[in-house]
Amino acid sequence: MTIVRADAEPALPSVAFPRDFVWGVATAAYQIEGSTTVDGRRPSIWDAFCERPGTVAGGDSGEPGADHYRRMAEDVALMARLGVRAYRFSIAWPRVRPDAGAVNPAGLDFYERLVDELLRAGITPWATLYHWDLPQALEERGGWASRDTAHRFADYADAVLGRLGDRVGTWTTLNEPWCSAFLGYGSGRHAPGRTDPSSAVAAGHHLLLAHGLGVAAIREHAPAARAGLTLNLFPVNVADPASEADAEVRRRIDGLQNRFFLDPVLRGEYPADVLADLEPYGLGGVIGPGDLDVVSAPLDLLGVNYYRDLYVSSIPDEHSGPPSEWVGAEYAGFPDRDLPHTDSGWVVNAGELTGLLVRLHEEYPRLPLYVTENGAAFPDRAGASGMVEDHDRIAFVEAHLRAAHAALQKGVDLRGYFYWSLLDNFEWAEGYAKRFGLVHVDFATQRRTPKASASWYSRVIEDNGLQENDDRAR
Repeated sequence: MTIVRADAEPALPSVAFPRDFVWGVATAAYQIEGSTTVDGRRPSIWDAFCERPGTVAGGDSGEPGADHYRRMAEDVALMARLGVRAYRFSIAWPRVRPDAGAVNPAGLDFYERLVDELLRAGITPWATLYHWDLPQALEERGGWASRDTAHRFADYADAVLGRLGDRVGTWTTLNEPWCSAFLGYGSGRHAPGRTDPSSAVAAGHHLLLAHGLGVAAIREHAPAARAGLTLNLFPVNVADPASEADAEVRRRIDGLQNRFFLDPVLRGEYPADVLADLEPYGLGGVIGPGDLDVVSAPLDLLGVNYYRDLYVSSIPDEHSGPPSEWVGAEYAGFPDRDLPHTDSGWVVNAGELTGLLVRLHEEYPRLPLYVTENGAAFPDRAGASGMVEDHDRIAFVEAHLRAAHAALQKGVDLRGYFYWSLLDNFEWAEGYAKRFGLVHVDFATQRRTPKASASWYSRVIEDNGLQENDDRAR
């Protein structure tokens, strides 16, 4: 279903973003790098997960990805041509400390070259320490369900910051810990593929502990740098506003998806209702003395990944029941709506981004906010010229940028936007079937071809906004 505006609709007004607004793109190591056995890299949980039949569409894996490990300089030059101001990338733990053992200099050398290449190109590096690629050796010792993994993360962060802390000015400890914990250990839809709700809850807390320990490493090695956390946050709406049962489902889903992470980090405590919801799964038992002081270390920014909202019901559907990522709310339903959908099947509801950003601004201690991921997969097809005319993606981004600007007008301290992603890549359990990139990648040849959306986004960056009577999204 397309989301392109009809030509009969009036052009929308121009919008200008603040002069110092950060315009960027984002990627993740396992999704683009490939070279999974090169220069001392050892297996991650995603390598192991991909080897299990039926876990990933097409039997795909992160090899070859977008071959970024060998084509890094080409990709940086491509970003420079597009006018990208900042590049949010992740560092692969299995390259830096393979099997969570000794530091691998070759792994750190690659990221040092990447950072130096970005700086030479005038692109600001934004480094993420963890984007889901836990060393498989640690999973075999308990994974994120084990408290020790948080301390091994601290060792890894120490090694990375010790090498790169002098050149990277913005650090994110974790990307989307909800996915790591609840998709990885609850529903098993993501690596490591476990289906134990108590392990999922323990993993969620230990990821937060790792975040706090990562902040300490940033403060030690790069005291002038900014430290942040990136969460995938969802507005949660109910199918029946008059239903008390639907309201209860909304409370539980919002607690597990959003407040489980926001409140410990920004308020130093778990919400009382979330503690009660998860008491049967042992949350109270994994919180150690002083943990929340570590977890709530002061931050300089909060990253918000937004793709869609959640629409919930107390009426179960075909996806309800265990195993589930919705620990304590396994029988929630998620009815469909008569709205446009992306190729991932996700509803497009850009206006909810405004409310989400306003909620963070009004309900939590004030921090600079960044949209650190926003994007969409569409069934990209090259035309006769070879160009992918992805007007549906352009319209998607335009709508979300307008929603972000509306939040700015309401006083939200929003300072940047990163499109996900620069390149078509390995899209986790969807393999190579879903394309999110501004740049088309032919995975057989690794040829890069900027899509129409790449040129459009480049002009948005140059204009620092959207222009009136602009037909680029039509």
